[in-house]
Amino acid sequence: MSDTATQISTDIKTAMKTKDSAALNALRALKSALTNAAIEKGGLGTQLEENEALAVIRKQIKQRQDSIEQFEKAGREELAATEKNEIEILSKYLPAALSQEELESIVDKAVSETGATGKADMGKVMKLAQELSEGRADGKQLSAAVMKRLS
Repeated sequence: MSDTATQISTDIKTAMKTKDSAALNALRALKSALTNAAIEKGGLGTQLEENEALAVIRKQIKQRQDSIEQFEKAGREELAATEKNEIEILSKYLPAALSQEELESIVDKAVSETGATGKADMGKVMKLAQELSEGRADGKQLSAAVMKRLS
């Protein structure tokens, strides 16, 4: 079991003991998503690698961000607030995000390594930049930085 998955299990127990229903709901949903991803990977009992577990966490956060957008459009601020709270809980399991300088440095390195010259090479640069960032950069931020660098 990855360190993150172990920590989530421990935190579920803590949330149960402290009767923190918001954290408990978010963590149970996350654990369920991790279990489903492990089953998809190789069947029941399969363990996810750390980077796979982090990808599942990012996906869960992205789903909540999409929900917040929809709830706010519908005027359901209380539901949007719940989703924001869950994002805060889930974000604790992600590594620290890259600073703007680190992000630009990674993009510059990816551009030079791929020999990219224009927007037509964006796919190659994005792929390498995502590998170099090791999941510490948001896809939208990374894409914006690559687009800015290639234009």
